[in-house]
Amino acid sequence: MDNRTANVSEIINNTLGKPSILLYRYCQVGFWGFICIVSYLSLTLWYGQYGLAYFLHIIVQSFMGLGISLLLQKAFTYSWYYPNSYRLALGFLLILIASLVWTVARMEAFSYMTAEQDIWWNFGGWYFAGFFIFLFWSAMFHGVIYYQLLQAEHKILLNTQAASREEQIKRIKAQAIARDAQLKMLRYQLNPHFLSNTLNAVNSLIEAQQNDMAQNMVVNLSKFMRYSLDNDPDGKVTLSQEIEALILYLDIEKVRFGDRLNFLLNVEDLANTALIPSLLLQPIIENSMKHVIAKSEEGGTITIGAYIDNGTLFIKLSDSGQNFKKQQIHIQGNENRSVGLRNIQERLETLYPNEHTFECEVHAQGGLLTTIAIPFEMNT
Repeated sequence: MDNRTANVSEIINNTLGKPSILLYRYCQVGFWGFICIVSYLSLTLWYGQYGLAYFLHIIVQSFMGLGISLLLQKAFTYSWYYPNSYRLALGFLLILIASLVWTVARMEAFSYMTAEQDIWWNFGGWYFAGFFIFLFWSAMFHGVIYYQLLQAEHKILLNTQAASREEQIKRIKAQAIARDAQLKMLRYQLNPHFLSNTLNAVNSLIEAQQNDMAQNMVVNLSKFMRYSLDNDPDGKVTLSQEIEALILYLDIEKVRFGDRLNFLLNVEDLANTALIPSLLLQPIIENSMKHVIAKSEEGGTITIGAYIDNGTLFIKLSDSGQNFKKQQIHIQGNENRSVGLRNIQERLETLYPNEHTFECEVHAQGGLLTTIAIPFEMNT
């Protein structure tokens, strides 16, 4: 719809809403009702014209003024988006024309309804009143519109401030959950059981005089702990950085499990540059180590895949576990595997509301397949 040809009701409705249209209509009725009262008190009673025709003429001229003002509002609306100087000049000209037309029309009506003919000599007096009436009507029209626009802008400002406060609360909540997630991840990663197994493995390597392997294991453990401690829990890291940390963890575990632990990586180059919440994938790998590799004599394989599709980053993590029937995993209900998964779900819901997918399902071979889909972001 062209803004310059829209009528005033459409502009008010589109910009301000129906309550403003009602306010405008009330002002219209009130204005011309006020003109009726002023005309009756200042002219009819003053000149002693008590006949019904004189009273009816006041009503008729107000209705004629109302009709002309409706045309005037369309003209004002047409020029609404033009420069102020153009609108001012056009408005003054339209007021002159409107007052002239209204004056002639109400004088003709007065002569016809009251049979008084000797009125045209005082045309200037009639015209003078008409000019100020339409001048005041124009001021009322613009005053109502600008008042409502000011109210609308104030409402927009309040909504913006409320949205900003809500966004700030979300950020604070996300930071709190991220910090809590980091503490949970550190508890999973650095719990006494994990450290005990790792140190026992280092001790075994030293006793077997495999000093190089022991040294490498200690270095990997140090790097892994440093990544966990130094990484900002409120920020994001690239997928390649997250995978590097996971490889450090798996290298440590591989010393314990040897050939029982296999790790496959299938990540697109572009996906490696994608940003993800830090320490997001660790609980999934931890679950696979605990429930698949450690409990199976044959061990198993952990696979990580990632790709970009239509602006979305898809991350798929799977293990080769055989101890689960094919079923949909409910994160809130499966106590064995849900502690770390619930943590991931909470973080994703906070960081990507209505823009993420997090699914855990046992695939045909019995292992757990976890799929994460989040908006693709790159480090700028």
